[in-house]
Amino acid sequence: MPSRSRFAVERKAAVRNAPGGLGAQHKEGVDALIIVDVQRDFLPGGALAVPGGDAVIEPLNGWLAAFSSRHLPVVLTRDWHPPNHSSFSAQGGPWPPHCVAASAGAEFAQTLHVPRDAQVLSKGTDIGGPGYSAFEGGTLATTLRSAGVTRVWVGGLATDYCVRATVLDAISERFTVYLLVDAIRAVDAQPGDGARAVDEMCARGAIIVDRGPSAMTEVVARTNG
Repeated sequence: MPSRSRFAVERKAAVRNAPGGLGAQHKEGVDALIIVDVQRDFLPGGALAVPGGDAVIEPLNGWLAAFSSRHLPVVLTRDWHPPNHSSFSAQGGPWPPHCVAASAGAEFAQTLHVPRDAQVLSKGTDIGGPGYSAFEGGTLATTLRSAGVTRVWVGGLATDYCVRATVLDAISERFTVYLLVDAIRAVDAQPGDGARAVDEMCARGAIIVDRGPSAMTEVVARTNG
């Protein structure tokens, strides 16, 4: 992750772009976008394809453009596994090998418009660590807080695993969490897993967002009362 000073610069830029429209910052803090694991191995044809996983790309590109234009923090997570990761079937885990570090399958989707200044967070880098949540280890939470971030907007893959873990950990870290339901898809290893994950996230306090970034300021104002 980048240094705190880099996020501080982004925070100042966000303040310069307020008020009005996306990124209008309230007294409560700054918004950050977290995009979870939109990697080739999770897309159709990949080693661990999420059904309909490519459908998240278009809405996420809209959110990426909106956050980038306002110089708000953008974090993209990626699975970045060693070849013998404990989650792989050869080691007794539940999944086929996927997103091996530096492999083609670990690359971000080619049509995902990743901003040049986006922060890339690799997870699952240890052989034994599950690597589901972007907040494992506490580094991301500390870095976001140093930039004044209090609200995170989360989308990506997959609803019932890494998105779920990231959202629940963000809530535990006392961030307000907005779940971009048009930009998530589930593995559904068991039918209904994705829907149950969304219900769990909402029960824990995640706020559903089913519209594009043009509604962001309205959503924040409404949920802040």
